[in-house]
Amino acid sequence: MSFRGRFAPSPTGYLHLGGLRTALYTYLLARRNNGTFVLRIEDTDQEREVPGAVEKIYASLRAAGLRYDEGPDVGGPYAPYVQSERKDQYLPFAQQLVESGHAYYCFCTKEELDERRQAASERGETFKYDKHCMNMSKEERQAKLDAGVPYVIRFNMPTEGTSGFDDLIYGRLDVDCSTLDDIILIKADGLPTYNFANVVDDHLMDITMVTRGTEYLSSTPKYNLIYEALGWTPPQYLHLPTVMADATRKLSKRYGDPSFEDLLDMGYLRDAIINFIALLGWSPRNEREFYTMEELEQIFDVEGLNKSPSLFDMQKLTWFNAEYMRQLPFEEYLAIATPWFEKVLEPGKFDLRRLAELTHSRTEVLNRLPDMVSFLAEMPEFDNELYTHKKMKTNPEVAKQALEWVLPVLEGAPEWTETTLHDLLMPAIAESGMKNGQVLWPLRIAISGREATPGGAMEIMYLLGREETLNRIRLSLSKL
Repeated sequence: MSFRGRFAPSPTGYLHLGGLRTALYTYLLARRNNGTFVLRIEDTDQEREVPGAVEKIYASLRAAGLRYDEGPDVGGPYAPYVQSERKDQYLPFAQQLVESGHAYYCFCTKEELDERRQAASERGETFKYDKHCMNMSKEERQAKLDAGVPYVIRFNMPTEGTSGFDDLIYGRLDVDCSTLDDIILIKADGLPTYNFANVVDDHLMDITMVTRGTEYLSSTPKYNLIYEALGWTPPQYLHLPTVMADATRKLSKRYGDPSFEDLLDMGYLRDAIINFIALLGWSPRNEREFYTMEELEQIFDVEGLNKSPSLFDMQKLTWFNAEYMRQLPFEEYLAIATPWFEKVLEPGKFDLRRLAELTHSRTEVLNRLPDMVSFLAEMPEFDNELYTHKKMKTNPEVAKQALEWVLPVLEGAPEWTETTLHDLLMPAIAESGMKNGQVLWPLRIAISGREATPGGAMEIMYLLGREETLNRIRLSLSKL
């Protein structure tokens, strides 16, 4: 059978970065193996569903460039691809398991289960369902069913032997069946549990590889027992190590860690995020770090995956992003930078093309651009000690002399272009006997109020224009 991998998120909110990595790896394996990438929405836990979350999942996958071949909004031969729309398909398989003795009706109430759970806790034991209802007589069971007593269907876990599976990263993993609880297959509302629905759907959709997080390692032996009881062949399993925010905890929105959408909104580039995420737990086994999606589709393999949790390092992602920014064609950079400039700069007032030329190589993340250029819109307050620069041999007194000298020179500029300003000022500085830095450093501070700016004094004067530049020099002089 050809490769069929699925990404099966629950619509409980945003697409977190661990989920994005799972989707990415599944997508890359499908492309590498000329297979099929399937999107399935697992919404059996309707109480936790967040309105609009399904649409967010679609939008996030599109934004990430992960094109699924089958899914709820694109169709496919195994439709529908939303579990709540497949609800009629699960009960017959559960009833088949009841008939074969692999499952049973359980009529225990929540109160009864809570009492037993409390008793187990008091004994210092881990609660495990005691198969109470499995031992019910056929007549008693039928009487409860006829009376409409609410029930669930539980899987009858073996009490002896072992169950296990082969994982493509962790190898063979076996557990003692006596430790396994009789999990619920069908809930009282008639809907399947996640545990049962994903087994049935993976089989009916001919999924050949299941990629998911290591939190499911302990559940997979239970799934394989269900496969065995139904006479089905399990898929291959690939459990991915956790993505960590630091040494002690997983990435979590609850702690303020960003989602994929957050990173896009902050101005990280899609290609940089995808490249970075691909390397969180996978190595191409060489020194290279930068890959296009097309290249990843050709080289991604299971052998490069490792067992250790991966650390999501925002500084490393920012470095990645800065490298991608520098490689962007200028027109593309200008198009994405302009809206960020216009958050603080009045449209039409500044030469944004020239500004973009100055910021292009300095941009790490787009959301830092407004602060980088805000001094153009409004002169910030600054301390006169900013004029002090040992290398330039400047201080407030030197700055005052330099600004008093340069102001009339600039007032006499015939035109206000970078070239004109450069050709006017540089020879004049040389004739004055001052060093370039003794004039240009104080001048840039006086008109920007910043120690670091995109561009030097000539570029900033041009962007500000004649009137604003001269006004700022006079204002700074007055404060000296």
